[in-house]
Amino acid sequence: MNITRRKVLGWLAGTAAALGLPSLWISQMKTYAGPASDHFDGMRFFDPDGAPPKSLRNVLRWQFGRDRERAVWPERTPSPYADTPPARVDGAKVRLSFVGHASWLIQTAGLNILVDPVWSERASPFSFAGPKRHNDPGIAFEALPKVDIVLVSHGHYDHLDVATLSRLAAKFSPRVITPLGNDVTMRSSDDAIKAEAFDWQQRVDLGNGVAVTLVPTRHWSARGLFDRNKALWASFVLETPVGKLYIVCDSGYSEGRHFRRVAEDHGPLRLAILPIGAYEPRWFMKDQHMNPSDAVKALADCGAAQALAHHHGTFQLTDEAIDAPVIALAEALDEAKIPRERFVALKPGQVVEI
Repeated sequence: MNITRRKVLGWLAGTAAALGLPSLWISQMKTYAGPASDHFDGMRFFDPDGAPPKSLRNVLRWQFGRDRERAVWPERTPSPYADTPPARVDGAKVRLSFVGHASWLIQTAGLNILVDPVWSERASPFSFAGPKRHNDPGIAFEALPKVDIVLVSHGHYDHLDVATLSRLAAKFSPRVITPLGNDVTMRSSDDAIKAEAFDWQQRVDLGNGVAVTLVPTRHWSARGLFDRNKALWASFVLETPVGKLYIVCDSGYSEGRHFRRVAEDHGPLRLAILPIGAYEPRWFMKDQHMNPSDAVKALADCGAAQALAHHHGTFQLTDEAIDAPVIALAEALDEAKIPRERFVALKPGQVVEI
């Protein structure tokens, strides 16, 4: 096995983004402390219906195995779209603008809500290495309207981008709603970030008749050397004037238990935002990232009237080709006899209005 210094640095940066592996200088970072529960043992969070993250041995097998087949992505794949959002969207409607990867701007009831905002060039703990953008954000940062609320699903680098959160804090000072422990990460970096941390099943009033509930998702979290699963991860159910939006930023599928529970507890759902990318090799990724076939099953399980796809085409975190998720999504929908227009993959800068 020929492991060069350059290859090791690239591995550290890439797997830190995809899997939450460490940047060495934050290995002693502060972490969450709180009472034990049915998903927190007093030191680490766990999913009673989930699976633990893969071992370092398996990480090395994936990254450096002789049989690895990693597709080469084009250097840049610019989107033909760019959005300039309105200042506000009022009344009984929702405007969703796809920024890229797992980042969205959701406008409804006079509120502007960002989901997992990443405007940085790299999803990485390093400024010089790691997954780099293959397309620009669908909204230029300077074109953002005043941001009121930010939802951050978990601590992996392609979802919790401290640099972007600091820019948002300096310009807009929004409330940042996040699962337990991620507030520690944010404030340790920048105490101007107005982070509020909540547990699974907690409902947060956002104002103007809008609320969000944090719900379990099949994933995990880490940013430092010793903080694996010391911060919680979650999906979101957002209550809006047009119905409930189910926002899944990262999740494995397994038997679909999490999705069916959301349908039972929060249905009916007007819209689901579901991840379809970062899934190969399957033996390694299936417990934490859905592939398009899984995502179609998740749509059926949660029963949402409509779905939008994300978590693909911006950062190369895993081994599939850049266009593979969108192609496979269409095939999975056809196989399940679900109309393609019910589950749509947007390009950065495209907008859907409900």
